[in-house]
Amino acid sequence: MVSANYDDNIIEIEKELRHLCTIIKQKGREILTDFSITPPQFEALQHLINNKNMTIGELSSKMFLACSTITDLVDRMEKSNLVKRVRDDEDRRVVRVQVMEDGHKLISKVLHARRSYLADVLSEVDKKDRGFILDGISKIYKNTVEDMNRI
Repeated sequence: MVSANYDDNIIEIEKELRHLCTIIKQKGREILTDFSITPPQFEALQHLINNKNMTIGELSSKMFLACSTITDLVDRMEKSNLVKRVRDDEDRRVVRVQVMEDGHKLISKVLHARRSYLADVLSEVDKKDRGFILDGISKIYKNTVEDMNRI
């Protein structure tokens, strides 16, 4: 067993973040059921929107899933008119995945529902405290990303 001397705040922050992440992930999945989209499709669309014109391989790396799994995922999203495959202009051997208008609209609706949920949860937290929460979360995120980039 690893023993360390953490102050009480570190112990409580870890526990609260773990519980909060679990609840938000669960609620996010519940919200997705209202939109006929799976969690992997939602994640893939987010990556595709944020990193325009990715290849299957690039999306596979971002999602930590096998290329064959991503190919099946893209096939299903293509049938739902959420994405389309497009040949690269510079190298015709390369196929990129583009988000179609229906995909953008769907993501917009899902994000609206998720933000509405968060607004309800935070409705009794005053604006100043929301700023403190955002500042703290931003610092944690920044430090986490920097730590991941060192690996």
